[in-house]
Amino acid sequence: MMTEQKILLLSCCAPCSCAVIKTLAEQKKDFAVVFYNPNIRPFAEYIKRRDENKRVCEFYGVPFVELEYDNERWCELTLGLENEPERGKRCSLCFYMRLKRVMNYAKENGFTAVASVLGVSRWKNLAQVNDAAYKASAETFMPYLEIEGRKGGMQELRASLIKELNLYNQTYCGCKPQTAKEKE
Repeated sequence: MMTEQKILLLSCCAPCSCAVIKTLAEQKKDFAVVFYNPNIRPFAEYIKRRDENKRVCEFYGVPFVELEYDNERWCELTLGLENEPERGKRCSLCFYMRLKRVMNYAKENGFTAVASVLGVSRWKNLAQVNDAAYKASAETFMPYLEIEGRKGGMQELRASLIKELNLYNQTYCGCKPQTAKEKE
């Protein structure tokens, strides 16, 4: 399924990606991890998550790519969706924005497919992530590979790696829409 492909794996954070990274590394897959998360606020939180993700990649010898932190653009795109619930319209737009940017990067940098761990958390809707990915894939002509990060022992592996690697485990997905005061 993922043989002979050069995969770019979009990661939201180390806790969600650690089991997938470990598994792909052990399977000797040709892949890199990309961190493109302009939704994460405040910036100090973004730095914590980026650094933890980078640490996991270094631990498993996996290339790590960081794309720009474009929170201003994310806030503009999600304007009016501040009160959407988890798994609502804001999430669909956020997934699409991030996946499309990553797919364009992948295309420009010799990758043959994109995958993501955006749907690994129990707080996320995997079908919603995959729908956004297939929409971005159709527009960029970059293949999308679905990754299963919950079943087949992956949740248990993830939980054990979080403890074993002493990973910073955040308490929210990262997105904190701008307040009216911040918009002024």
